[in-house]
Amino acid sequence: MIAIDTNVLVRLLVSDNHAQSKASHMLFAAEDIFIPDTVLLETEWVLRAAFELSPADICTALRRVCGLSNVTVSDGQRVAQVIDWHEMGFDFADAFHLALGKEKNSLKTFDVDFIKKAKKYTDLRVEQP
Repeated sequence: MIAIDTNVLVRLLVSDNHAQSKASHMLFAAEDIFIPDTVLLETEWVLRAAFELSPADICTALRRVCGLSNVTVSDGQRVAQVIDWHEMGFDFADAFHLALGKEKNSLKTFDVDFIKKAKKYTDLRVEQP
């Protein structure tokens, strides 16, 4: 199994560089792939900021890749939850913070909108410090 960096995943999803896109497709066809959480986080940012993809398109792309039989992520249920929450309107990074903090006592933030959204979808206390 090999781990990949963000640029490999982005090239798989966005064919803006033919040679790198082809190499990424060949790699995914030939190897068992591990995608770290940080790569998923950065990939969402690149797809949104650089390629102006919508949250729905980003969620579809990430679900498709994470669902491949040769792809492993750190925690499939957690990643699925993050993608679902992002699709429901959470910022992708906030969704990761929430998913990673679910088993803790609370999550502290100054982001009032995040606090309001979190109350709808989780029992974790998300509150201001």
